[in-house]
Amino acid sequence: MQDWQETPVSTLEGVFGRRRIVDLPAAAGPALARMPWVHRVLLENLLRQPEAEVRAAGRQALLDWLQTGRSEAEIPFAPLRILMHDTTCGPALTDIAAMRDALAEAGGDPALLNPSVPVATSTDHSLAVDVAGVPGALAANMAREMDRNAERYRFMKWAAQAVEGFRVFPPGTGIMHTINLERLATVVASETRDGEAWAVPDTLVGTDSHTPMVNGIGVLGWGVGGIEAEGVMFGVPVSLRVPEVIGVRLDGALAEGTFATDLALAVTQLLRQAGVAGEFVEFFGPGVGGLTAGQRAVVANMAPEYGATTGMFPIDGQTLAYLRETGRPAEQVALVEAYARAQGLWHDPAATPRYTTVLTLDLAALRPSVAGPRRPQDRLDPAEVAGALARAGTQPGAAPVGGIPADAVAIAAITSCTNTSDFSLLVAAGLVARQARALGLAVPPWVKTSLTPGSPSAERRLRRAGLLDDLEALGFGVAGYGCATCIGNSGPLLPAVAAAVEQGGLKPVAVLSGNRNFPGRVHAQLEAGLLASPPLVVAYALAGRAGLDITRDPLGQDADGRPVALAQLWPRRQEIEAAVAAGLDPADIAAAGAAADASPGWAALAAPATPRFPWDPASTYLRRPPFVTFGPGRAPAGLLRAHPLLVLGDDITTDHISPAGAIGGRSDAASWLVARGEDPRDLNVYAARRGNWEVMLRGLFTNRAVTSFLGAPLTAGRTVFAPDGAVLPVWQAAARYAGLGLPVVILAGERYGTGSSRDWAAKGAQLLGARAVLACSFERIHRANLVGMGVLPLKLPAGWRPEAMRLQPGDTLEIGWDLEGLAPRAALPVTLRRGDGRVEQATATALLETTREVRLVQAGGMIPLILRQALARSAAAAEPASQPRAEPTA
Repeated sequence: MQDWQETPVSTLEGVFGRRRIVDLPAAAGPALARMPWVHRVLLENLLRQPEAEVRAAGRQALLDWLQTGRSEAEIPFAPLRILMHDTTCGPALTDIAAMRDALAEAGGDPALLNPSVPVATSTDHSLAVDVAGVPGALAANMAREMDRNAERYRFMKWAAQAVEGFRVFPPGTGIMHTINLERLATVVASETRDGEAWAVPDTLVGTDSHTPMVNGIGVLGWGVGGIEAEGVMFGVPVSLRVPEVIGVRLDGALAEGTFATDLALAVTQLLRQAGVAGEFVEFFGPGVGGLTAGQRAVVANMAPEYGATTGMFPIDGQTLAYLRETGRPAEQVALVEAYARAQGLWHDPAATPRYTTVLTLDLAALRPSVAGPRRPQDRLDPAEVAGALARAGTQPGAAPVGGIPADAVAIAAITSCTNTSDFSLLVAAGLVARQARALGLAVPPWVKTSLTPGSPSAERRLRRAGLLDDLEALGFGVAGYGCATCIGNSGPLLPAVAAAVEQGGLKPVAVLSGNRNFPGRVHAQLEAGLLASPPLVVAYALAGRAGLDITRDPLGQDADGRPVALAQLWPRRQEIEAAVAAGLDPADIAAAGAAADASPGWAALAAPATPRFPWDPASTYLRRPPFVTFGPGRAPAGLLRAHPLLVLGDDITTDHISPAGAIGGRSDAASWLVARGEDPRDLNVYAARRGNWEVMLRGLFTNRAVTSFLGAPLTAGRTVFAPDGAVLPVWQAAARYAGLGLPVVILAGERYGTGSSRDWAAKGAQLLGARAVLACSFERIHRANLVGMGVLPLKLPAGWRPEAMRLQPGDTLEIGWDLEGLAPRAALPVTLRRGDGRVEQATATALLETTREVRLVQAGGMIPLILRQALARSAAAAEPASQPRAEPTA
């Protein structure tokens, strides 16, 4: 039983009943008002830790932080719950199933391996927009999704039945972050301890980098890698340095005609220019109160795009309004307000907490904008788009190809949780469509249009607002409820466009209301992409071209042949607010959710009812992974002499490392699948096969944007096997090195691992045999994933730029390799021995932030650590009751 005597507690009473609470004002004293709101939530979490010394040290560290805005002290964070999606839960469940096998084979009880905190999983990342712009698209895409992924979904259903505390939201229930906002988040949670009801802040981690979307309603949560999430599942708290917090002061109010998307793109540009890299971000000031919870969620969602761990908006009246709009009980809304006010978690627009750095943004100065054509932080005024496209290789004004403009919009997608969870943005898109339809405008035949909102409630609300017919008339009918185009599941281009790309060299553009536009991410045949608000997506679809000033140039002609400009279609705020009010019904969330949960296709899936999953040796979706073991023995200290497996440049994203999108018919992964009877015309997407390590291994680094600078530049997915100079697929070369017992490392430039929190990007490094990854800098989640797989992330010595080092096959790196002596940020000697005899020496830095991360690398990763703890618990449970039981340590 926890000792609560050292933590000040008090009682909260109201229509919600009686709740015990950790008394934050008493615990922090006058310092509470100076703390960032995120630190206040972290303090409350700390004060519920079981160890008195941890509580005391953590409290002091958070108070000491106020002196400088920086700290090297470590604190634990124990979130109340975990959020996953199907393509991150798939690998995690594969690991759990394999861990249950390993535990049973070691004499343990596999049924005891269960999460210690609730896990909710959405089924949203596999939906592909195969059919769009026609009636019946939703039904056709859903049917194809269930057919393609039935085996994997049965696996998820097995887990929902066999693994305690694991909940699955079936296909069609929406995107995980929208589900989180609408159905899961409580803002303030209720728990029972020692027979008493307690109120605590709702907190979580999610296996998707856009988990901070829920920060928009004052819930602290952020994205972690699937491997780190597995640790949290089994009782290993997140360990972090007391976070630096960037305060973004918002002044004024959004101008007429400007939307939350424009604010999100401006914030992304501002914070990337400021060099944000993993800090917590918090919004404060008088401009916050004028933003709805939906608008805040759009900005919070983009946290990974602006380099932050969080994008926190404190609780206030807008939070309460959202809870009411989404059908939360009145008692819960009252609890949220009473708790937030009592605990100092309520937003005061006049407050100026202590921040590491403060940036200011005038909301009134913002105007409609887009971002691209290659990165979300590259915000553009509409007049700048043509020039940016020209610099990226698309040539506005060049000769058409097969009657299709050189700067054609090939995909126009209202997609993603980012912008479809704010109903006012969908309404604005509908109003643009209504006016365009009234004027007789039509979308050109080369544009593939689609609408894939984050929630099935969107369809009900758009229909009630009278706007769904207008969207459907322009091809923006609902094609599914999932991430779809935003994560690259955009389906095929229209045939004429695909032919013009392949045969005529056309370089068309995607325009989407998503959050990322890296080359090849939206579609393998598209290098350029523009991020835009939903109403601007409709406008670009009507124009059919991307290389124009969308705010000034004509979009088309009306029924009388007169040019139509965007200003004639753009809705006024009063129109939007009226349509939003007409569309909202608080009962929609529960009703739409219940209907989606009762999916007949999901109910019809048969799943095993056994503690251990029965692997099918013939399966091409699920295979027991080789890295699920109790780990290596202790590594002797000494030198690690390793061959460079890959030498990469800057901005290698997880899209580049871990395969995504459709599985190409000529790929090594396709060869493996076809050899086992799969149809070469329909191999599904890599995301659907993340439970098959054989497929994922063969897809590593095969993104066509990847170049390796080992000797002469090498095309995607290939490297040189140094012992004989053979140019081989990366996975084959890695296998040959492993066969000879030769260690390998990977080198990369700046921002290695940017993008989605794909654990396969780290699992792949481990499977390739990489003992370390040396980069100029790492993105936060990928760095943590590497640590979780026991792969050491090292910051390259100053001046060592991989592509400039001119490494040749046969060059080796010697790294001082004393795992037992590791410490956070340890300096490790590195010697480069070139094949011609030259030697260069320098010092690399182990990018391990905490002692817990050091222990993970020493243990061989998170999975061996979990297995050892689970075996200890199983042995303790099997002991006679009279014998004392030793508690395992994390």
